Amino acid sequence: MRIIVATSNKGKLREIGDILDQVKCRLVCLSDLNKKFRIVEDGKSFFENALKKAKPVSMAYKKDFVVAEDSGLEVDYLNGAPGILSKRYCGPKATDKKNNIKLLKTLANVPEKERAANFVCCLVLFKNGELVKTFIGRWYGRIGLEALGDNGFGYDPIFYLPGLKRTSAQISPKRKNSISHRAKAFKKLKKYLVVQS
Repeated sequence: MRIIVATSNKGKLREIGDILDQVKCRLVCLSDLNKKFRIVEDGKSFFENALKKAKPVSMAYKKDFVVAEDSGLEVDYLNGAPGILSKRYCGPKATDKKNNIKLLKTLANVPEKERAANFVCCLVLFKNGELVKTFIGRWYGRIGLEALGDNGFGYDPIFYLPGLKRTSAQISPKRKNSISHRAKAFKKLKKYLVVQS
């Protein structure tokens, strides 16, 4: 069974591969395919953006399962921002570092108890151009006071986990892949695929 992951992000593909390690499948990403796709993530929700990634790929590769996810960080104090704009929080030329700096500055005077946040992952599974199932995962924590740690990507260095007393970037990739929002969504997918295979 081949599963196309509708992303070109190798970091995400590695995480997904670790989570789906017991599923008998071959994972490939968009950069591994012969056809090229221009995907514009202009949806108004994580679900809409996930659909925009998965559907065109599934229409082109109808025999394969196609999975796509859209994920981001929601900060309670900012009414859910940056949300679907997480990757572009600083604008079109945003980088992980710039996004982290902007968020820390935005919350500079906000006390710790009001810095609650969660990562959300909306995952869709397609086959033959049709939506098969949707899976949601959430990971709760808060925004730290500074960037700490070298693991992960995105907002990991400032996403503080009170229960572990460290940021997402300070825990091992293996640990992250067992508790993250993406892990929770893909574990639901994993259960579904095991039943199907």
